[in-house]
Order: sequence, then structure tokens, then C-alpha cells
Amino acid sequence: MALEIYWTQEAITTYNNVIEYLEDNWTEGEILMFTSQVSNTLNLLAKGNVVFRQSVKRNYNETLITKHNLLIYRIVNHRIELITFWDTRQHPRKKKV
Repeated sequence: MALEIYWTQEAITTYNNVIEYLEDNWTEGEILMFTSQVSNTLNLLAKGNVVFRQSVKRNYNETLITKHNLLIYRIVNHRIELITFWDTRQHPRKKKV
């Protein structure tokens, strides 16, 4: 059974921020690699047969997209809610999830 993927406004904003950063500082190849890794991760999540590590915050899970980008999500009523994309170079105390 495939699970629905729901993007919160925060997830959309932080995803777009990563894309903008890559456009300003890296090449098209890095952008394609990032978007491909996000797509692959979302496909795994949608299949419903994988759950990534639990976040420090209860009821949230997280997975590395790249070594600098973490996807934080939760599963609610057979739906995957994407919460935010987190830059792992930031101090963990800034994580607002």
C-alpha cells in the first residue's frame, strides 16, 4: 500500500532554499544529484516498507539525503508528512522540530 506524501509549507520552503543555495554555489550536477536523492527517498517512504531512524523529537523520523541535508518527517494516518530539510552544519539546538 503506497502512502501519500504531503509537503508542509516549511518543507517546501527549506527544499527551495537548498535548491537556491546549490544554484548559487554549485553546478547543475549537484542540483540533479540532490533532487534525485530526494526523489529516491520519497519513493522508498511512499512504499511504506521502510522507516528511517527516529528523531530526538518524539514521533518524528529523519534520514540523510546528502551529508549536509537531513529530511525530517513523520507518519500520520497512512500519510508521510515532510516537515523540513535541515542543514546538518547548523547547531542542533537550532532545529525547531
